[in-house]
Amino acid sequence: MAGGVLSSDWAPSFAAVPRASFLPDLIWPFNMQTGQSIPVSRSADPKAWYGYADADVPVVTQWDDGKHSGTEPGDVSTSSASMPSVVFRMLSDLDVKPGNRVLEIGTGTGWNAALLAHRLRSENVVTVEVDSVVAAEARTALNLFGLAVRVINRDGLKGYPEGGPYDRIIATCGFRQLPFAWVEQSRPGAVIVAPWGTPYGNGDAVARLVVADGGESATGPFTGPVEFMKARAQRLSPVVHSEYVIGDVADREKSSTTITEDDFLGDRFSPQRFAVGIKVRDCVHVVADKRDGKRPVWFYGLTDRSWACVMFRDKDDAQVWQSGPRKLWDEVDSAYRWWAGKGKPGYERFGLTVAAEGQSAWVDDPAESWQV
Repeated sequence: MAGGVLSSDWAPSFAAVPRASFLPDLIWPFNMQTGQSIPVSRSADPKAWYGYADADVPVVTQWDDGKHSGTEPGDVSTSSASMPSVVFRMLSDLDVKPGNRVLEIGTGTGWNAALLAHRLRSENVVTVEVDSVVAAEARTALNLFGLAVRVINRDGLKGYPEGGPYDRIIATCGFRQLPFAWVEQSRPGAVIVAPWGTPYGNGDAVARLVVADGGESATGPFTGPVEFMKARAQRLSPVVHSEYVIGDVADREKSSTTITEDDFLGDRFSPQRFAVGIKVRDCVHVVADKRDGKRPVWFYGLTDRSWACVMFRDKDDAQVWQSGPRKLWDEVDSAYRWWAGKGKPGYERFGLTVAAEGQSAWVDDPAESWQV
C-alpha cells in the first residue's frame, strides 16, 4: 500500500477498520488501465467481492447520482470507495494529532471517516455528504461498526461551521475551486488536504494547505497526482464538439509545431498536463485515439466557442488548426514552453493559495502567484 509502506501510526486503524465493512453488496471495481468497471455481487460471488474489497483498486458504489438501476455500469460514476493507497497517502498528508477535530468533505461509504474516528475518536470527526441516500447508508454502516460519527447531509462547499473550529479538513472528491469557508472554519495552523484540478482535464493533485496565523488565507504545495470524482456543484457539462467545430477543419487558420506527442502528453499523470491547465484558464482538452500514426488533441474554450486542434504525427511535425476569438493553441503552446523553461517542475514544486478574494497558483514561491 502506498508503495508498499503503511506508516506505523496508521497501521492499527487500517487493520481494525476493513474497507469491506463499508461496501454495499453490489460494487463495480474500476480498472485504471482499461478504464472499465465490472459488477461484482457479494451474495453471488463472495470470493471475488472480498478480493476486490481488499485490493488496491477504486470501487464505484453509485452511478448517475442514484438514478441508475441494474447491474451493468451506468453512465457517470458518482460515489465510490477510493484506492486504499490513495486513502493512506491523503491521511498521511493530513498529519492528524491526538485530540484534533476533523471535518471530512464527501462521506461516500464512510470508510475514510471510520479510519479517522478509530484514530481520533468518533466525537472528533464530522463528515459531510451532499447525497442524502449515500449519507444515510454511510451513517448506518458507521453505527453498525460502532463508530458513531456525525454524518451531515449538506453541500460540502459550505463546510459545517456548527462543528468547528477544525484542526484538520480533508476532502474526498475533486474541486476546481476550494471554498474560503473551509479556511474560515479552521484554526490558525490547521491543515486542509483536498484534490484540486482545473477544467483542462480530469486529473487532480492533492493540495496540502496550512491556514495562516491570522486566518486570512491557506497556502501550501501539492503532494502528488490523483484523480477523483468532482464535487457535484463543480462538475463540467460534457463538451459538444459540433457546437464548436462547424464545417471543414482544414479551412481554419493552420500552422505547425515541433513539440512531439510524447513531450506534450507524457503519461496519464505527467506534470505538464497539470502545468498547462494551471496556466490556460477556461479550457478543456480531449485526447483522441491514435490511428495510422496520427493523434488529434482538441482544445475547447469554456467562455466562447474558440477551439484548436493539434494533429500529432509519428513522422512529421504536428499540424495545428485553431478558430475563434482565443488562439487556444497559442495559449497552450506558451504554457507548455513556460513549464519547460521552469525546468519541467513536478507536482511538488506547484502550490495553491486560497483567500477570501479567490485562489491562486504558484511555482516554488507563493509570493509569485497568479489567479486560477
